This record gives sequence, C-alpha cells and structure tokens, in this order.
Amino acid sequence: MKRRQLIKNSAIALGSTSALAACSQATNSSSNTDTSTLPQVRWRMATSWPNSLDTIYGGATRLADRVSAMTNGRFTIEPYAAGEIVPALQVLDTVQAGTVECGHSASYYYIGKNPALAFGTTVPFGLTAQQQNAWLYHGGGLEAMQKLYADFNVINFPAGNTGAQMGGWFNKEIKTASDLNGLKMRIPGLGGKVMSRLGVNVQVIGGGEIFLALERGVIDAAEFVGPYDDEKLGLQKAAPFYYYPGWWEPGAMLEVQVNRSAWDQLPKEYQEIFKTAAMESNLNMLAKYDALNGAALQRLIQGGTKLRTYSPEIMQAAQKAAFELYEENASQDATFKEVYEQWKQFRDQVSQWNQVNELSFARFINESSG
Repeated sequence: MKRRQLIKNSAIALGSTSALAACSQATNSSSNTDTSTLPQVRWRMATSWPNSLDTIYGGATRLADRVSAMTNGRFTIEPYAAGEIVPALQVLDTVQAGTVECGHSASYYYIGKNPALAFGTTVPFGLTAQQQNAWLYHGGGLEAMQKLYADFNVINFPAGNTGAQMGGWFNKEIKTASDLNGLKMRIPGLGGKVMSRLGVNVQVIGGGEIFLALERGVIDAAEFVGPYDDEKLGLQKAAPFYYYPGWWEPGAMLEVQVNRSAWDQLPKEYQEIFKTAAMESNLNMLAKYDALNGAALQRLIQGGTKLRTYSPEIMQAAQKAAFELYEENASQDATFKEVYEQWKQFRDQVSQWNQVNELSFARFINESSG
C-alpha cells in the first residue's frame, strides 16, 4: 500500500513539475514574443544634479536602468547631468519644450511658474518622507500635482526622496532670528520665501555651484541635502557650522517629469514599466540615504565640523512665517488654495496618527537609550 501510494505521489509530483516547467517556458516565450513586438524607444533625460552625487543622480540612472532591464533593452533612457543639456534649474522648461522627453528634478525649483508646485517636493514644516509618499500615492497628492503639470504639457511621477534634510552650512553661528538678517543664503522653494521673511537675502543656484559660491564669500550660508551629499560637494571645507533640522525640507521628494506628448506615444506596457521603475527609484533613494547619512555625519564631525541646532526662537519664528505665507498665497491664488487645503487636511490627519504610532515609539527609544 505504501509503495503504491509513493509511486502515485511521485507521479503527481513529476506531473506538477512538468506542468510548471511548461508554464514557465510558455510564459518566457510569451514574454519574449510580446517584448519583441514592442517598438524600440530611445529617450533622453535631463537632470538637476551633478553626476558626482551618486545617490541623488543615481535616482535618475536607476530609473533608466530598470526601464531598460524590464523591456529587454527595447526602451532606453539616457540621463544627462546638470549642465550637459541645460542648467540645473531649467529641466522643466526643456521637458515642456520637448527638447528632451523627460527630466529628473524637484518641483519646488519652479515655484516662479506656479507656487503650488512646491508641494510636490516639500514645504517648510510639511510632511516627512513617509507622509509625503502617503499623500502622493494614496491621499490625492499625485493627482493634484499632475493637474498642475498639465498646464505645462508634462506628467510627473515621484522618483526619489532624500528624507529629512539638514539645516545648512553657515560661516558663523546663528543663535537668534535677528542673526539671520542680511545673510546671503542659497535655499530654494518656499523655504527660501520663509527665510526671506526672516531677513535673509535668498539665492537659488544649482548644487554643483554651491561650493565655490560659499568658499568665495558670494554667499554666507547654503543648504543642499544632507551629510552624504554635502560631504561629496566639500561644503565642510567652505563653512564650519552645520545646522539642523532642515525644517524647510522634512521629506524632500524628487520626481521624473515627462513631456506629455512623448508619454502619450508610449505603448501602455512601457508606461506601466516606467511608473514601476519610478516608484522603485523613489523608495530606493530614501533607503540609501538613511543607510549612508549617519556615517557621513560622524566623518564630518570628526573632521572638525561644528554641529549646531536651530534655537527654539528661530524654529518658532520660521513656522509662524511659513503658515502666514501659505495663508496669504491661498487668499491670492485659487490653484494654491485648492492644493494647500487638501494637503493641510491630510497633514493634520496623518500627524495625529503618527503621534500615536511612530513618535511614541521613537520617544521611548530615545529616552531609554539616553
């Protein structure tokens, strides 16, 4: 009886294995056939980043690599560093014009075109990286941003996040809000607008230009991303004081901007692959920064960097100025008001939830390890 049952089970197993193998071969054959019937597509991607910054520029290259891998090389995208096609802050313009099919940038660089674009990246005292993902993917945020970009013949997708950033490099200590008055500082987006209200002379320049401007005294202070990228740019050699937190960028989202006409010409399969690659790039960049920044900060401190925290006075003044700015913009611009009110409602809701689940745990860990 046992022998007959063993033979029976073996036959079933062999049959199942053969069936699975046949299915696998059929699937592979179908996949290859389907891929080979799709067109060869070659795109160019302008970026806002120097290629020396392997993590932030890596968000663009990873997206391109994954698209190529998932299409067996039939859809390829060639990334270009800032300045190779257009300067860092002109990516959206060149995508809109169709000079390139897509670009990797940050929406808040373009608030001069529409101030509500800032919400696609981050705003002062806004959402953390995890909260930003929640808002964009499941809170109506991406739909709101894509509606804004439609005016520029562009469709956008999240494609990277730096996490909470640092508060910038200064050539002198900043203890009170009055110490900010008259400083020349590189800081983009609505964070720059808030700093301007605190008396700062705001400058907006590309990442690759920051070191020389700071070293030569063209500016007195600058923020970029965080320890890993700032170290690569050599900012610690240009200014001694490193401040935190980066209250203007609690979770800075980067994105891929695609010319809408080029997007509409893609086969549906390529569109889905592109969106999947963008999401993977988004999640991978955040994980990589979290893995790298801690060790980089320790190297900076050991090398003589003077780590400082913004005083409660500065934080409170900045938060007050930020929400006054939002309310003023909302009263003057219907588009900004629409995005802001939806974003604010989501922020209030998710912040209450994170007080319960995330912050209570973090508070305990910090207190118990202290």
